[in-house]
Amino acid sequence: MTVVEGIGYTAAGLGVAMIAMQTMIPLRITGIAHNIGQIAFGLLSGIYPTVIQHIVLLPINCYRLFQMLKLIKQVKAVSGGDLSMDWLKPFMSRRSVLAGTVLFRKGDSSDHMYYVLDGRLHLNEIEIDILPGSVVGELGLLVPERKRTQTATCTKDCSILEISYDRIEEIYYQNPTFGFYFLKLCSARLFQNIERLESIIQARDNEIKRLRAARPL
Repeated sequence: MTVVEGIGYTAAGLGVAMIAMQTMIPLRITGIAHNIGQIAFGLLSGIYPTVIQHIVLLPINCYRLFQMLKLIKQVKAVSGGDLSMDWLKPFMSRRSVLAGTVLFRKGDSSDHMYYVLDGRLHLNEIEIDILPGSVVGELGLLVPERKRTQTATCTKDCSILEISYDRIEEIYYQNPTFGFYFLKLCSARLFQNIERLESIIQARDNEIKRLRAARPL
């Protein structure tokens, strides 16, 4: 076997391995190696259409790998911080919502998560405003039967970003590390909501006790 043939077989093997991979970062790394092998094979054997094809594909694979590594780095950083989900913006689409619009109702089927750019949403059941920079609707991905647990009403004209649960799952299957940190963030938000509700209940109990104590005998 000649050196050229060896390079060709190696590049072909990398191509097969790339197709068999299920997670995105190993796939992109293998794809880059495949591109380099095919470029070398094409140059040495004089098959220039292959060279051109993989010269085009090489920077695409490099850029996609950079995007995914950057995403994972941002998610890791956020997971130990303020629970912001700014890192998800590049995967979301923008829409406008007029004041008075009910974005979703409690009990509705849930299929999207939202990020508020400006304006204000209000969660009716727990009397909480969702302000710019906040995320709403992510917990519907985790609850049984994917039902909304709150009603969200737009109380001020909003610009929001939205992403479907299908897209989130797609990103997760491309790289399970993303899914781990996303679930960690959602869990942290769930505990925040529980603590907020406990505080509300405690404040109401204290107010009831105060009113009872102030009532004349």
